Amino acid sequence: MNAFNGLKVLEFAWVVAGPFLSSYFARHGATVVKVESPTQPDMMRLAAPYKDGVPGLNRSGAYAFINVNKYHMTLNLNHPKGLELARKLVAWADIVSENFTPGRMEQWGLGYEDLKKIKPDIILIRSSNQGQTGPQAARRGFGILLTSQAGFNAITGWQDRGPSSSYFGYTDFIAPRFAATALIAALIYRRRTGKGLCLDMSQLEASQYFLAPLILDYTVHGRDPRPAGNSCPNAAPHGAYRCKGEDRWCAISVSTDGEWKAFCAAMGHPEWTQEPRFATLLSRKQHEAELNRRVEEWTTNLTAEEVMDLLQEAGVPAGVIKSTKDLLEDPQLNHRNHVWWLEHKEIGPFPHLGASMVFSKTPAEPKMPSPLFGEHNEHVCLEFLGIPKTEFDALLAEGVFGGY
Repeated sequence: MNAFNGLKVLEFAWVVAGPFLSSYFARHGATVVKVESPTQPDMMRLAAPYKDGVPGLNRSGAYAFINVNKYHMTLNLNHPKGLELARKLVAWADIVSENFTPGRMEQWGLGYEDLKKIKPDIILIRSSNQGQTGPQAARRGFGILLTSQAGFNAITGWQDRGPSSSYFGYTDFIAPRFAATALIAALIYRRRTGKGLCLDMSQLEASQYFLAPLILDYTVHGRDPRPAGNSCPNAAPHGAYRCKGEDRWCAISVSTDGEWKAFCAAMGHPEWTQEPRFATLLSRKQHEAELNRRVEEWTTNLTAEEVMDLLQEAGVPAGVIKSTKDLLEDPQLNHRNHVWWLEHKEIGPFPHLGASMVFSKTPAEPKMPSPLFGEHNEHVCLEFLGIPKTEFDALLAEGVFGGY
């Protein structure tokens, strides 16, 4: 038994934010049906890396990683019978999830008011860039752009360079966590009242919680934050330091006098650590460039793991900067079954993202690898909707599922 056994989720979502949201429920037992356009598939299917470097709708590692345990169907919502089938899916579902540009679902006749007529207690979660209302609500965009608009890029990078983008669309991974919590609250509300809800999630607004200290600092002191590279105003040394080996690094953070003494001891008390310019945090910050150079002279003679172990044993915060290979081989992550290796029908053995926490009584479990394009069209229609095989074949012939 899983935490969300019996819960039915209909996903009209693509790229990251929407699919990532429903993946939480899929891992914990919910039946999730992901619907894609046969002519405009989820863009993550077109995102590298591909298995063996060969592009294909079913060969994207980025797509497969986050879509474990889902059923998949293609559906032409511009076809009258495709819309009719979508409405049957709404009647089947408990939750409908979408993250299109505001107004798109209404154009199909699948807005919240339309869904309520089909199923009065339906819960609709809408996870758009900037919410459903307001002067900028209709702006299209992806997380990598919204990360800039949310203010993250203004503080990412180094002071002597222009703004630097984050590795990925940061907001795409923040919003689903808020949305999942809101959905659980909506399910409790429905259990108590018998009524559904429409949840209007703004990825932009959700992301601001992660900038709260900087917003507060500006509000109180009028200070506009600037990029600081790897440095920190309250710690020195603080950064990523090159270690022995090819492209191996260790992050180190020393923020108190006690940690500084422990750090010096771990290095064997080299003569330079006794210089007055490194005696206090303030003076270390004033000579930070030279301090970093000295620290790296020490770290380059040791492996990243040796640096981490020495410092952690001494009570100094330090951690290896791990590669993807390191993560897949990490004994702690493997012990907790964080990555699910499943046999994907086209990619072969592939690591899918597992659960982020362990439920003692209802643990998440892998059931299906990421689905192929249109893999479950027949199964969803016959088994979930009770459509006769002859009717399904007729819909197939009429192009309701597209010509994939």
